[in-house]
Amino acid sequence: MYHKGQKCSNLSVISECIGETDAADAYNATQDDPTTGTFEEAIAATKFGKFNLILIFVSIPAGWASVAESTTMSYVFPAAQCDLDLSLEDKGLLNASIYVGMVSSGLIWGYLCDVFGRKKLLCIGFFLDALFVIIGSLSQSFTVLLVSKFFGGVIINGPAAAFTAYISEIHSSKYRSIFQMILGLNISIGTILLPLLAQVVFPIPIDITIFNSLRIHSWNLYVFITAICPLLAGFVFLFLPESPKFLMATGKSIQAIEVFRMVYNMNTGKPEDTFPFKKLVDEMKVNDIYCGNELSHSELPKKHNFFDGCTTLGSIFIPPFLQKIILVCVLQMSIGMGLNTLRLWIPQLFQAITDYEHYNNGTSADLCTMITVIAPKSNLIVEKCVVNTDNSQVYVNSMIIAGSSALGYIVAGSLINFLGKKKLLFILISMQGLSAYSLYFATNTTMTVVFASINIAVGGISLMVVISAVVDLFPTTLRTIAVQLTMISSRLGSMGGNLIFPMLLKTGCAAPFGFIGTVLLAGAVIDLFLPNADINVL
Repeated sequence: MYHKGQKCSNLSVISECIGETDAADAYNATQDDPTTGTFEEAIAATKFGKFNLILIFVSIPAGWASVAESTTMSYVFPAAQCDLDLSLEDKGLLNASIYVGMVSSGLIWGYLCDVFGRKKLLCIGFFLDALFVIIGSLSQSFTVLLVSKFFGGVIINGPAAAFTAYISEIHSSKYRSIFQMILGLNISIGTILLPLLAQVVFPIPIDITIFNSLRIHSWNLYVFITAICPLLAGFVFLFLPESPKFLMATGKSIQAIEVFRMVYNMNTGKPEDTFPFKKLVDEMKVNDIYCGNELSHSELPKKHNFFDGCTTLGSIFIPPFLQKIILVCVLQMSIGMGLNTLRLWIPQLFQAITDYEHYNNGTSADLCTMITVIAPKSNLIVEKCVVNTDNSQVYVNSMIIAGSSALGYIVAGSLINFLGKKKLLFILISMQGLSAYSLYFATNTTMTVVFASINIAVGGISLMVVISAVVDLFPTTLRTIAVQLTMISSRLGSMGGNLIFPMLLKTGCAAPFGFIGTVLLAGAVIDLFLPNADINVL
């Protein structure tokens, strides 16, 4: 329980101190005005209608932009390896550079989002991401592509986080969880569409020279097309309002009520002046009264309690939270390393299978034999670098794996309340690790698809369950920073895995899959030491 004299550390979440409902009720009790509403009352009064449907359509390019930024290279490698002379290490660096960018900018974007608002960061972030995607699509060298992917990782962190906050802050509690599910579904659809787009674009024989130096091939076009999503998302947000929750939290209640009235008018068709609330609770004043904040309204947004945020960050590294944050971070790092390493290399492995069959008159073999075509100094590699465009099965297999992930979320949703987060995590991570080991024993393409589908589906669910467990394990004031730290840990694992995997792949087949399986089973053991995290329901 917070007491008078204690400061809040985050303007956008006033409930960090005493709880949003309690604070609002306490403040309303001092004014007793039926025309003054809290955020939840005001947003509920706007109903559900055209505006919310518009947000569903906006979530499509916004979600796909994030998926494309982190995944396109998986499909570009086979097509661009001759043009850019890519080695296995180069491919690993390209995959890892995205996560290096994400890790380097994670905490900064969170701070900027709370200072400048959601809408500005969404517009600027998506436009900047589109710019770096376009630069990457025009790459003529490995270095240019590497730099563009790094800055793409730096940038996409901002709009991705801001959009999640925006969706939560512009819907009532009744629809908030539904829209989070819609976001997850959009991401699953995006992962299915990327290989579908590759299947359409890559077989096109494109070889265009511009300005005598800029050569454009099918993979350049593929990357360029993916820039449409962030461009479209950034453009649409130019016409959408700022988050009313953010406006209220920064003392801009007049602007907030204008947003509520506009949404009310779009959803109900009634005139704006019939909106039931004429004023909104001054959340900053509630913050001042109940948190003992001595700053004036004009001073508070400028200072934004940055040093208070640093103090909050430090408190998570002392008992009783130190052990918990170490466990969840190491656990999330192992899951991220296993999931995003294999996920980003699976298309390359399927390409190797297709190439093996192409070079051996359609003859198949076990996975370890077939992937030798991507190892250096293999007698299966022709002297001249040639791109095999007869690889539709690569994209079909990738779509099957992406579809299995969407199905996995549905199954996990029914099991989480029955088993509990800790037990479910142990089962999922164990399955993920065993499926990685099993890839070494895959004797044909079908078995490879099955084991890879299990690994990636349960890995994505595991990441989600860990985040849900973090919400239960940490108090309100530490949840945001705890979630950020676990996400950073996951990206660090992804970065490390993509750097290590190609080096192990050069040594043979057992090492890379054994490495991933061991890391994941170690994560399952770590899960056993986690406290029970089933106070809340997912």
